[in-house]
Amino acid sequence: MGLNIIDDTDTVSLGPSEDGTYKGAMGGTEMMDLALKERVDQKMLDQFNIIKSRVRKVDEDKPNILWLHDLWNDPESQHLKDPEQRKRFSKLVFVSNWQLYSYHLALGVPYSESVVIQNAIEPIPFRGKDKDKIRLIYHTTPHRGLEILVPVFVKLAEHFGDQIELDVFSSFEAYGWKERDKPYEQLFEVCKKHPQINYHGYQPNAVIRKALEKAHIFAYPSVWQETSCIAAIEALSAGVKVVCPNFAALPETTGGFATMYQWHEDMNEHAHRFMHVLGQTIQTFIDADVDIINKEMQYQKAWADGLYDWDVRKHEWTGLLSAIADQKKSA
Repeated sequence: MGLNIIDDTDTVSLGPSEDGTYKGAMGGTEMMDLALKERVDQKMLDQFNIIKSRVRKVDEDKPNILWLHDLWNDPESQHLKDPEQRKRFSKLVFVSNWQLYSYHLALGVPYSESVVIQNAIEPIPFRGKDKDKIRLIYHTTPHRGLEILVPVFVKLAEHFGDQIELDVFSSFEAYGWKERDKPYEQLFEVCKKHPQINYHGYQPNAVIRKALEKAHIFAYPSVWQETSCIAAIEALSAGVKVVCPNFAALPETTGGFATMYQWHEDMNEHAHRFMHVLGQTIQTFIDADVDIINKEMQYQKAWADGLYDWDVRKHEWTGLLSAIADQKKSA
């Protein structure tokens, strides 16, 4: 079943709704929420109050599950330091082992109260990669690394010429926060004016999935501590090579299939390392036999789909909910 992504994002309300999602937004949390509701039996879901990261309403009649997508240092997560506050939840669900470990280390969240259920996607078709032009893609919000990518790509374009092209799908409009694009407007203008960069702003997920089918490299010099990374998961499924640093949950999420470099706190040094590795990756695509590339990407895709397909994840959720329901009955 396909994910029903809205085309036009409404203005987000001042705060999250009772379940922790934002009305009109289509960020990762909202996408995962929609997919869960589409795939897990509704009668089962109705037995629970599943809260996404931000607690607004705790149900007194149903088991409460806190599905955490945010970082441990988010102000909305600080209540989890208090054991009494944690007793409100039958289970804390984390999207990566790295995220759970950080909550355990920083906030004292016990492993015994937690479970890791990773994010998931509907697999993206793999149609093979040609070599007429090496297509790079960036399909996440601008604050996660676009400020590094754009100048690096401009420099690499001087070397590789029209052999490379970059598609940028990036805007806070995905969260209904268009006004937060203002600090990046100059960066967007650079994208719009460069002959080898196509700036698309915010686009529905269906559009991005089509673009990933044609892309070769997800160029992601992440400066954000990802608790998972749906953009990377999508790229892996589409047979797109991920180039990113070994930062936060990215090593776990990409499972050894990404071309990684050592993350660095200094952004100039970070950019230098990223440019070196990205340039090498582009050259590899240019030089390699297309059949070999496609075989490698098919292997990557098989791994990603085996781990991140919603057909797999829905059974994990059903198993968790069933276990909690059985415990409640026997209590």
